[in-house]
Amino acid sequence: MDLTITPGSPVTGRSEVPGDKSIAHRWLMFAATAEGTSHLANLPLSLDIRSTARVMASLAPMARPVLEVWSSNDPATIEGGGSTWNGWDREAADSTIEVEGEGRAGLRPPGSPLPCGNSGTTMRLLAGLVAPAPFESVLVGDASLSSRPMERVAVPLRSMGARVSTASGHAPLTVAGGPLRGIEHATAPPSAQVKSAVLIAGLAAQGPTTVTESAPTRDHTERLLAALGAPLRREEGLVTVEAFQHGPIRGRVPGDPSSAAFIVGAAAVTGAGVTVGRVGLNPTRLGYLEVMRRMGVDVTAEVLGEEMGEPYGEIVVTEGTELRGTTIEPTELPLVIDEVPVLAALATHARGETSFAEAAELRTKESDRLTGMAEGLRGLGGHAADDGDDLVIGGGGLAGGRAAARGDHRLAMALIVAALAADAPSRLDGADAAAVSFPAFVPTLVDLGAGIEAV
Repeated sequence: MDLTITPGSPVTGRSEVPGDKSIAHRWLMFAATAEGTSHLANLPLSLDIRSTARVMASLAPMARPVLEVWSSNDPATIEGGGSTWNGWDREAADSTIEVEGEGRAGLRPPGSPLPCGNSGTTMRLLAGLVAPAPFESVLVGDASLSSRPMERVAVPLRSMGARVSTASGHAPLTVAGGPLRGIEHATAPPSAQVKSAVLIAGLAAQGPTTVTESAPTRDHTERLLAALGAPLRREEGLVTVEAFQHGPIRGRVPGDPSSAAFIVGAAAVTGAGVTVGRVGLNPTRLGYLEVMRRMGVDVTAEVLGEEMGEPYGEIVVTEGTELRGTTIEPTELPLVIDEVPVLAALATHARGETSFAEAAELRTKESDRLTGMAEGLRGLGGHAADDGDDLVIGGGGLAGGRAAARGDHRLAMALIVAALAADAPSRLDGADAAAVSFPAFVPTLVDLGAGIEAV
């Protein structure tokens, strides 16, 4: 699907975003391997989460009926023109399911390869989940996922005793599980996915399992384990877990702060105010707010409650932003890794230059996001370059033009945000990629006043 974005309208009002993908992946995996019945609300109907539901349906017979039905629900395609977006059912997007689990012992050999789609989180966390299982699992992905590095998760799982093979470091990932032993592992580069895979495997290992990090990463797995009563020890830079069989989960997935970043960004570039309600406010996910504040955005976050150890509340942007450039240092990058595209969108409208230093990790996402953002912003009439492992945004605004999403959901959303404040209308090809994480992104922006039409 291609879009025309017409600038000039403020993006303002109150909105909510889909449930947090990072949390939903973990809750689904833990629900299917719990002893008892889990009650999960506000699961996002994004493509990545449905990939996790499908693979867990293949592994967990008790959970299979519910997960097969839920994962087959297709978020309505975005159609029509103007402010009419046919078929989008907002109530269906706020989905609630009950998942029956028999514990990890209830997992059964899959009858075929496990399709992880485009979801790196699904594949890497799943590798840790099946590592202690007494059977072989083959984890496969689409062309994009099959190009991403998998040895970083295979190496520690081998050290724990699993037999793991990759195709020259990439998917398919074959895991022959069995008895595991606890290890001490240092993640390099820092990775929440690798950390989580090792901790999940450690729940079935003999002896403690410790992961150390040179820089903090998102801690959703640790928060969930603590809420479930696991023997968990956390110190600065490291986390240790011991063998544990968890019980069921009961909770509502908070809104995805990474998705909220694009709504916040849309308000900021159009000089407007917006409130995003019931959004996750995990401190390891809010690094982008600090960067936005340095760039001149008046944005606040207030915690109003907690779900399974995860704080949630409101993010509020005050109108009247005047953007200025900044530098995102290598030590800061892990905490804003998913929000770099939207920060780059803001930077193109800032006064002065913005740089993202030593950002090579962005080349291994759903697409090469360094090149994708640089080319996309240039296509929209801006100044940007990927210089080695750095992304440099010249600032000064956009003339308007045409860009492509490259099949990457975050590029799609970021380029839409950037185009909202261009000097002239722009066209974005492949905007439907946004459905990977935020199927209602375009209708949400339209509800808030954005001028967007399907071509």
